[in-house]
Amino acid sequence: MLDVVPFTSHIFHNTRMLRVFMPGNYFSPHNRMRRYPVLLLQDGQNVFDKATSSTGQEWEADETIDHLVSEFKIPPMFIVGIDNAGAQRTSEYLSYPDSHNPPFQSANPPDLEGTKYADFLIKEVMPFLQKRYRIATGAANTGLGGSAYGADVSLLTALHHPGVFGKLLLESPSLWVGDGKLLSEVQKATQLPQKIYLGIGTNEAGNPESDALILKSFTDLEQILKSKGMGASRLKVVIEEGGQHNEKAWARRLPDALLFLYER
Repeated sequence: MLDVVPFTSHIFHNTRMLRVFMPGNYFSPHNRMRRYPVLLLQDGQNVFDKATSSTGQEWEADETIDHLVSEFKIPPMFIVGIDNAGAQRTSEYLSYPDSHNPPFQSANPPDLEGTKYADFLIKEVMPFLQKRYRIATGAANTGLGGSAYGADVSLLTALHHPGVFGKLLLESPSLWVGDGKLLSEVQKATQLPQKIYLGIGTNEAGNPESDALILKSFTDLEQILKSKGMGASRLKVVIEEGGQHNEKAWARRLPDALLFLYER
């Protein structure tokens, strides 16, 4: 069941939808006291439904989780798609300038509010969800993720608030933003999530030179995480040959990501 709930943020002074996919057995009397883990995903419009997606593609998260749960590979859980703010998406997700995005190239780009996004999640969205639904608390039960800028803001949020998110799902992160500042933040981190999934394709940009630079920063992130003690039980890295920068690719890789992060 997908519960679509309007949510007003006092931090961003706007309203967006939270798309809450509920565990299949949630309303069973037998489970009335049960609490469930959760995965929060950015760009919620694109997570469950092509009709609401900004790209006409979706992550197919509902179908994927139903399949994995029905085969007893992962426990029943919530997935919450947090809609982006439309025209303000880049402003809300970015904390650093992006030299590849013209309106946000300068040293002081307009209205970058990515540093506020963690407070939006932790102080507004999560308490609202935990009050409304039987969501289990604690880092072991709480995952965060997204793609592109949504992956960037998820990574920074987890780094700046250690111990809140135990699982991190990052697809096609834009690691070049801030001319390396994002990778420097990872290098400085003293505590990382218990598990991190990283996914990317070799054809993200569609031209060899740009794709090489994208993969270089991605493998730099992988090496930093490994140097900080994240072995195979905590870090899964998927580089998909020919994979593009779109929801179809992220949907293809989602089963592996959920299995790694939430496997029984």
